[in-house]
Amino acid sequence: MENKTKVTEFILVGLTDDPKLQVPLFIIFFLIYLITLLGNLGMIVLILLDSRLHSPMYFFLSNLSLVDFAYSSAVTPKVMAVFLTGDKIIPYNACVSQFYFFVAFITVESFLLASMAYDRYAAVCKPLHYTTTMTTGVCTHLVIGSYVCGFLNASIHTGNIFRLSFCRSNVVDHFFCDAPPLLALSCSDNYIAEMVIFLVVGFNDLFSILVISISYLFIFITILRMHSSEGRQKAFSTCASHLTAVSIFYGTGTFMYLQPSSSHSMNTDKIASVFYTMVIPMLNPLVYSLRNKEVKSAFKKAVGKAKSSARFIF
Repeated sequence: MENKTKVTEFILVGLTDDPKLQVPLFIIFFLIYLITLLGNLGMIVLILLDSRLHSPMYFFLSNLSLVDFAYSSAVTPKVMAVFLTGDKIIPYNACVSQFYFFVAFITVESFLLASMAYDRYAAVCKPLHYTTTMTTGVCTHLVIGSYVCGFLNASIHTGNIFRLSFCRSNVVDHFFCDAPPLLALSCSDNYIAEMVIFLVVGFNDLFSILVISISYLFIFITILRMHSSEGRQKAFSTCASHLTAVSIFYGTGTFMYLQPSSSHSMNTDKIASVFYTMVIPMLNPLVYSLRNKEVKSAFKKAVGKAKSSARFIF
């Protein structure tokens, strides 16, 4: 039988071929990735070390930080390597792995965002029952369910994409292995593959957005009924940060995937992809946590302990 996989490696076109932009873009993406690494891993360590942050909200935040770091790491290092060395070749198996882990962790994030919305609903709408509603068991099940759904979703999409024949070209018009540019290379009939992507991504997004929308509908109703202006302001501030990140995350993802391949403009897709592969993981520690007084207090406490330890050593 004919071997359906005609290529053993792919060539990533990248963001630009302009040699003048290679070094500046490498520096920009390096700084973005460094901030992403320090922000997300630092947040995880801070939450683990400070007992005041051992609550459901920060449990979700620590997992969100881990996922942000993971799916950014699936893409960004290769992008920086292309800018630095000019080597745009990615082996077939590496392309499969990059696609799989990126899809897995970005799906986990979508379900974590929904879980966080439910957590905020419980905190704002049912504060007296919050501790009995968001128990350790419930939070653990929500997080485990998010990971299971993410890796199951990645398995479906990876099998769906890489069962196709790639015999036309091995040049991927993108800066990482993503579904739309890979589908464009296939010489197989893509109709079923596109429908699987549309239906699965559509179901996942619809479910997550529905949970978020219903949660925030009840949250806004509760806020409007509050008599304390201070309470309203605090609740609105929390919701605004979460909703901003949710809008960016789902907006770019929906723009990328829930449209037919004939409507795709790769240059536009690349710009959108930069946001959800690099910018969003960098911003999430800021919009979710660093504006939080408890996190700031925990950070100052950790810095104070570090300074005291340094003085003791030296």
